[in-house]
Amino acid sequence: MKYKSFEDLPVWQAAIELARYTYALTEHQAFRGHAGLHDQLERAALSVSNNIAEGFERGSTNELLAFLYIARGSSGEVRSMLCLLERIAGFSPLKSEIGKLKSSCLSISRQLYGWIEQLKNSEISGQRHLNDKVRTRTAEKKDEEEFLKELARISPSVKPSEI
Repeated sequence: MKYKSFEDLPVWQAAIELARYTYALTEHQAFRGHAGLHDQLERAALSVSNNIAEGFERGSTNELLAFLYIARGSSGEVRSMLCLLERIAGFSPLKSEIGKLKSSCLSISRQLYGWIEQLKNSEISGQRHLNDKVRTRTAEKKDEEEFLKELARISPSVKPSEI
């Protein structure tokens, strides 16, 4: 599926929910007296969706990859702080919420990893570099692959190397 805006990306939507629930978590009274942790947790959670958005809007695969790595790092940072919260007695009433946020971070990291791996293996260098020549070459390659797939379906005994 081809996404036209970052708002359509399932991983961005998950990241926005991570930030929303993180902001709700940090409103809890347990964060009083922990201003640095409060602020850093919120900034890191917001960084995940912001980096996905910025990378998507940059227009090149290399820049998108760089921002996806940063987003993935921010997700890990959030998860690390949540692990710390689990070990601080004053945050024990928030155990369930913290666990859900950690699961969300893991899911986001996995989605970003999958997207990163897909992009690393892609021949397209991004919208910024997409011109008529690249579009034509990509369409021709796709047509050829579809033709060979159909040929294999209707004539299994003919191998693509024999054509």
